[in-house]
Amino acid sequence: MSTPNGQKVQIMLEELADVYGTKWDTTMVNIMTNDQKKEWFLRLDPNGRIPVLVDNTVSPPFPVMETSAELLYLLKFADKDDVFGFKDEHERSQALQWLFFWHGSGAPYQGQMNHFGRFAKEKIPYAIERFKNETLRVYGVLEIQLSGKFTGAPKEYLAGNGKGKYSVADIGTWPWVRGWSFSGLTEEDMEPFPHLLKWIDRIAERPAVKRGTGDKYSMDKK
Repeated sequence: MSTPNGQKVQIMLEELADVYGTKWDTTMVNIMTNDQKKEWFLRLDPNGRIPVLVDNTVSPPFPVMETSAELLYLLKFADKDDVFGFKDEHERSQALQWLFFWHGSGAPYQGQMNHFGRFAKEKIPYAIERFKNETLRVYGVLEIQLSGKFTGAPKEYLAGNGKGKYSVADIGTWPWVRGWSFSGLTEEDMEPFPHLLKWIDRIAERPAVKRGTGDKYSMDKK
């Protein structure tokens, strides 16, 4: 099922396909029927969360769970030229910092905002307000980085020297942030983040991103 977490890996694979001709098979998992909690899936990811990456080029096949770990696995073993990473260690560190920032400080808040605002049977105002405010706060952190507020040099992407370079840091963050409207935020809520909105639009235009978030990964595809 094409969720923000699933889309991170889908986009990365599609980007690798454009550069290297990378091929893979996809098994659709219906999280609405808890397929990810069945034994076959738990053998691959004991946490029962999608997506899970399985490298069948090694014996025995090697499973990788957690999306940031999956992106970094693909970066190491499928991106020999670091097209979506960095060879410079300081730029590489910067990419890791932003990748981990969103994994630990962004997605959990926006995910809880989605849950309490859209899916929870009981609407709890305190929870909705708390996670909305925290999501807006981390959006503000991204805006600081992209706007160059403290450096005087705006960036087009989260990591890398100068204007930055599209990398796993962006791939690991964008699928969640682009869903701000789905999460219940308004255009007024987003007004303080003009550089972030431009970043969303910039990445959305990439062909691999369009495929990685498209019907190819829909449970409803024919």
